[in-house]
Amino acid sequence: MATQKLYAGAKLRDIRTRLGLTQKDFAAKLGVSLPYLNQMENNNRPVSTTVVLALAQEFGFDVTELGQGDAERLVSDMREALADPVFGEAAPQLADLRLTASNAPAFARAFLALHRAYKQTHERLASLDEALGREDAQLRPSPWEEVRDFFHYCDNYIDAVDRAAEHYAQLSSTEPDIRNAAISRLSREGVTVRFTQTTPMRRFDVDRQELTLSALAPVETQTFQLLVQVALLGQNQLLDATLDLARFQSDEARAIAKLGLANYFAGAAMMPYKDFLESAQETRHDLELLSARFGASVEQIAHRLSTLQRPGAKGVPFFFVRVDQAGTITKRHSATRLQFARFGGACPLWNVHRAFETPGQFLRQLAETPDGVRYISLACDVSKTGGHFGAPTRRYAIALGCDVRHAAALVYADDMDFTRAAAFEPIGISCRICERTKCHQRSVPPLEKRLSIDPALRGVLPYRLE
Repeated sequence: MATQKLYAGAKLRDIRTRLGLTQKDFAAKLGVSLPYLNQMENNNRPVSTTVVLALAQEFGFDVTELGQGDAERLVSDMREALADPVFGEAAPQLADLRLTASNAPAFARAFLALHRAYKQTHERLASLDEALGREDAQLRPSPWEEVRDFFHYCDNYIDAVDRAAEHYAQLSSTEPDIRNAAISRLSREGVTVRFTQTTPMRRFDVDRQELTLSALAPVETQTFQLLVQVALLGQNQLLDATLDLARFQSDEARAIAKLGLANYFAGAAMMPYKDFLESAQETRHDLELLSARFGASVEQIAHRLSTLQRPGAKGVPFFFVRVDQAGTITKRHSATRLQFARFGGACPLWNVHRAFETPGQFLRQLAETPDGVRYISLACDVSKTGGHFGAPTRRYAIALGCDVRHAAALVYADDMDFTRAAAFEPIGISCRICERTKCHQRSVPPLEKRLSIDPALRGVLPYRLE
């Protein structure tokens, strides 16, 4: 197999900018000529072996990051945006999108922001909501979308918060467990912790400095919420500094992101990076063993596995998703090439939808996306009861998976047959951008294919894709 050339111009420019070096100085430190560096930064030449070694030796740079980044996410997001009927048949070729994502990532993000603004304006007009005619209405992403994109493009790993949580866990190691350590920490801060038969999982009374937690919630949920409050009180400066760098467009987005960072801290404190990574490798990512070892739920374990992307100490690159019974994606993250649809639900051929039918079981699936990449996926039901008779049950299912290249690191891959092509089920991302012509579960035609209608012929679909 021919060695794939590495084009990483945008990443090289970003490294140079962060170091505060001119092209001339950067070229000298890398041991290449100025014109050669200029060609690499503009993706006219691939990154040479000399440059890769110099980045590692001169700057201690994790060279594995050169082949990663936002490009695949941007390509996936642009393809989905361009599947909007407003573009008709004018959608660029996939090769053009990859060039844009690699060479002009800022332009790609600006395009996505423009399309998002268009979608929101269109929805306002269609529903005749109160935003119509308001002079102060602004075309901006919703706070929820803005925060989701923040974590999405940070690779779901926030280094400063993760390391602070790991340090907190180390300081708390003298306590019997992280739960008692959190209660003790809050007590030293002057906060009284009470457990009551209440519906809200967590309520903090600022005036009385009293934290009330639901005794009906599972122990791992109580621990998580205790640590969220520890983060909001004891790590406030760190959270605010991280939010300042993110530059959110609204106070609502900043507030949502702050809670998201507090949640991140809580998960990272329950499952400290180094210890958790070592345990994950030792148990071959057995979710139940890890759950018992760290006192966390299976969902918390799966979510944490998807964040192990610390430079120089990365874990298996997983995708993680949570869906409700309608197929709506409520949580999503991917450190793999597989990127989830930003609008609508997940592919119906994916095993995550079948998990609702088999509560208490782990479903395994070998799958292949239209780009030919093969994955191993694990799905299970994680529905949550309200804790008492008559309380509603929140029904969710999660999926965790990775490229089959990493299958040997997963206990769930044992005894699965990776040699047969037929063992891999064909899945897609979104019907509008899925290229498969023979999918029996297709909901709408792909916009990149022409349709052929024959009144005398009716197959699985009422049309044929040319």
